[in-house]
Amino acid sequence: MSKWDVYFCARSAFQDQRNFAMVRLNLKIALIAMCVAATIVTLSMWTQCGEVVIAKTRNLPEWGAKKAPNSQDSVDGDVFVRGANDAQGYEEIECHINGEFSIGCRKEGNEIYLPFSFLHKYFEVYGKLATYDGYERFEWSHSYSKVYYPKGKYDPRGVFMYFENYNVEVRDRVKCVSAIEGVPVSTQWESQGYFYPTQIAQFGLSHYSKNLTEPEPRRKLFEDGDRELATWEIPSGATFARVPDPAGGSLVVRYTSPDSLSSGVLVKLDHVLDFVLSLNLQLSGNSSFTVILHGREKREVFQLHYLCSDLLISAQDQHIYHGIGHYTGWRKLTRDLIVDLQKGLAYQNNPKRKLSRSKFKVAAVVFRGAGSLDNLTLSSSEHLDQFYDAARWFVRHQDPGTGGWANPVRRRVAPGMADLEPGWYSAMGQGHAISVLARAYFHSGGERRYLEAALAGLKPFQVPSSRGGVLASFLDRFPWYEEYPTAPASFVLNGFVYSLLGLLDLSSVAPPGKGREEAAALFDRGVASLKRLLPLFDTGSGTTYDLRHLALGTAPNLARWDYHATHVNQLLLLATVDADPLIAATAERWIGYMSGKRAAHN
Repeated sequence: MSKWDVYFCARSAFQDQRNFAMVRLNLKIALIAMCVAATIVTLSMWTQCGEVVIAKTRNLPEWGAKKAPNSQDSVDGDVFVRGANDAQGYEEIECHINGEFSIGCRKEGNEIYLPFSFLHKYFEVYGKLATYDGYERFEWSHSYSKVYYPKGKYDPRGVFMYFENYNVEVRDRVKCVSAIEGVPVSTQWESQGYFYPTQIAQFGLSHYSKNLTEPEPRRKLFEDGDRELATWEIPSGATFARVPDPAGGSLVVRYTSPDSLSSGVLVKLDHVLDFVLSLNLQLSGNSSFTVILHGREKREVFQLHYLCSDLLISAQDQHIYHGIGHYTGWRKLTRDLIVDLQKGLAYQNNPKRKLSRSKFKVAAVVFRGAGSLDNLTLSSSEHLDQFYDAARWFVRHQDPGTGGWANPVRRRVAPGMADLEPGWYSAMGQGHAISVLARAYFHSGGERRYLEAALAGLKPFQVPSSRGGVLASFLDRFPWYEEYPTAPASFVLNGFVYSLLGLLDLSSVAPPGKGREEAAALFDRGVASLKRLLPLFDTGSGTTYDLRHLALGTAPNLARWDYHATHVNQLLLLATVDADPLIAATAERWIGYMSGKRAAHN
């Protein structure tokens, strides 16, 4: 009941008293008591929910908007009605915004209220209604990103920044995880898909970090050759035997299933919750295997086919195909079945369907053709397997002459800058790759191939970008490692800092020697440049993504809040290894920008 309801109630009681003098006294007392009670309830509601009256715009009449005179711009909204009043005592009023357009606002006394939908678009601020503690509140924020404060000094052998929160393979711009290479295939700048070193490294670093931060995975072994752990169905005409493996000595499963059979050798699993499949496999000819998934609610049946083929991915209806290449020897294959299913649905232009792991089960695996298998397992995760898939990719695909990992696509960074032709190197990609390889060298107990690839990856840092490397120079004085080695140089901040972390990782993990000293020197020179150039990225209310406004004389390329938060998180991390107060102070100032603070004005 509003204050006006209380007023009319009291007035009604008074009129009744005048018009009906013979009304019994107890009825009058009852009416007065009701009004007093209503007043108390109303005041209580206003005390508890006073702010919500303003915030709950969805329960008020729609905010209007219309063009200002001679204006070409407008804001979405209903027709504005001048001078209208609502039941709460607000007055509708027209607000002229910088002479460009008008919107419907509200006036209460001397206070003007603007719709948050306008504030959100005009000032790029964010807000939502939230209910907790029994009350509805409006939560306002200037930034949608999160700051991750380091828990301690950065450890080049440990978690990489906050990458344990990354799920690279589920990103829309990942076409699939290659069943041949075991790493993501990007569509960021080319729809056909290609191997993007930066993305592959982030995939590896996220799984390495998850392995350190998550509990031990659940695992269930269904077949190890030595024991009968699962129920196998062997159709007539197929063969199935447990035989010694000449290389390892233990028993493995060997099978044949002629092409004439409609079904192959099948093992029933009927397993829920755990969808990371791993097995040791040796196939011959055109052999394949199929994983059958059942939807537990919609009663759908999906079949994931893994073929001896160079096919990347294909799909038709409930059948999804991944090529695993042609191998004559043993290999370990690790697949996240739900990711493989999701990418198959996206291939058929159904990317928005969300798949809950709790709504599926692995029903069976069918093996066709001829081959051998061992250690057939389903688990909740296999982060180290996926990390080493990334590390081995960098060993296999490094250019032996330059030490670089090439980006095989054309990249246009900004008008006025020359396009990057396929084959360009990125300091961020090089640094990320070195971070992966340094951790693989440490975790493997010193496997030389990882160290050698990481040391060779330093070469592009010594070569000017004009000659195919990643080294630029600001004012011919300050070296800068270019994420995009453009002409003129673009000086991207986040990619540069990621490259520094790679150099730091290698200088910390590599044994004493020339390579370790080279990595340390490159890191020190880079940090010195960073300290001198940091102020150039500061706008007083945020940061810029790069320095193209200085290189091209254009407007600054302002960093989105997620990139701004990355800048902050990187500086916070560097501050744990460099005691210079400039780094920590800059990070704290930039954190303030995320809550609406601005630099002082004159």
